[in-house]
Amino acid sequence: MALRGAVATACNVGGRPRNPSLLSIPHYLILKFHYPPSHALHRFTAFPIYQPGGLKYPIRAISEATVDPLTPKKEDEEQSPQNWTIKMLYDGDCPLCMREVNMLRERNKDYGTIKFVDISSDEYSPEENQGLDYKTVMGRIHAILSDGTVVTDVEAFRRLYEQVGLGWVYAITKYEPIATITDAVYGVWAKYRLQITGRPPLEDILELRKKNKDEGCNDRNSCKK
Repeated sequence: MALRGAVATACNVGGRPRNPSLLSIPHYLILKFHYPPSHALHRFTAFPIYQPGGLKYPIRAISEATVDPLTPKKEDEEQSPQNWTIKMLYDGDCPLCMREVNMLRERNKDYGTIKFVDISSDEYSPEENQGLDYKTVMGRIHAILSDGTVVTDVEAFRRLYEQVGLGWVYAITKYEPIATITDAVYGVWAKYRLQITGRPPLEDILELRKKNKDEGCNDRNSCKK
């Protein structure tokens, strides 16, 4: 009985009956929704709430939400800068390599100095990349400067990182004997990276690519199975 009395009292504050179901809703969350006929999307604004003492607290809410549920989200397409400083030739089928490529690509959004070229793509052209064929580039990292100079191994990484504000990472590799040591370490990684990433030997990959090309396979993913 005491509980019913308290509820009844709360529902009749200031002589005005109130809906008991609204007691648990904070006043700043009560919104009034309306849908203008000229706009297919929802629009809502705040509803002024009466408070004891005659004060009103209008709260502004989001107006004219412009979300189109019928338009699919487009994936970010890789944009090649017109005035690139260095071109990175990378193996798009290498999962570990792609982690580094994605990091550089993300930072390159603020610099626009690196052009990324996937050598595993069917559109890769050695003629457009200083004559570097797929087999050669698969052996170790290659980068091409805007003047046509080809750099490899740790120097390639150093040049790439310098273009996105991370030159300090490889700065020490400019000096001997660190330069020789790091190139040797990278050489071991390059030699065994296919096995480390669970991929077949390069000879098998080359044979499969040739077979797919001879058969005119257009579905890259299904041809690799």
